[in-house]
Amino acid sequence: MYILLFLSVIISGLSVLFINISGTTLKLILSFSGSFLFAICALHLIPEIYLSNTPNIGVFILIGFFVQILLEFFSEGIEHGHIHIHNHGLKHNAFPYAVMIGLSIHSFLEGMPLANIGTQSHNSLLAGIVMHNIPIAMALMTMLLKSHIRKQSAIMWLVVFALITPIGTFTSYAIDKNIIGNLSNYFDRIMAVVVGIFLHISTTILFESSENHRFNLIKFLVILLGAGFALVSL
Repeated sequence: MYILLFLSVIISGLSVLFINISGTTLKLILSFSGSFLFAICALHLIPEIYLSNTPNIGVFILIGFFVQILLEFFSEGIEHGHIHIHNHGLKHNAFPYAVMIGLSIHSFLEGMPLANIGTQSHNSLLAGIVMHNIPIAMALMTMLLKSHIRKQSAIMWLVVFALITPIGTFTSYAIDKNIIGNLSNYFDRIMAVVVGIFLHISTTILFESSENHRFNLIKFLVILLGAGFALVSL
């Protein structure tokens, strides 16, 4: 699992160096991943959270939703394919630290449910996160390269980003096993916050998949395909 999370980011990010990935293709990948992630929330994660009978669990879903809104002030929406170039007057090595911090917090939280989620939903969630991270890695690498950052530095930061989700998963495992403090009693609430984050990301992707509110058959079919994959994974 840890290797898959890491390699999916590395391979997809490095693909930008060798393959010219159009904006249309990236949007289709985003549409699929957003639909898959939203369907997993509706079919797997939300039902499991409410089975825990934790009081006011819905409040924590809302907290996660609004936490992601705050994170996007730093990440500038790169989680759903927005690429903002940071030239800083064509100055080289102008690294967008705020974007990296916001994206890293998002990815850290995203990996946390993988350590403790039920077996039935684990593989589906893992696939959803992998599919979600593929376009993020592409967008991040594209942004870094176009921001006048050296290729070696861009690859180094891609590796750092690839490690964040596995670190989140391990941290969640450590919390659940009481290796870190005694926070396992709050895991359901942590999980609810992450689901809120997933809901914000997935719905934003789906809302943005229709440009100028015009119907696009290919994107619609890709969205249906993503939801269908989540459904058959039950």
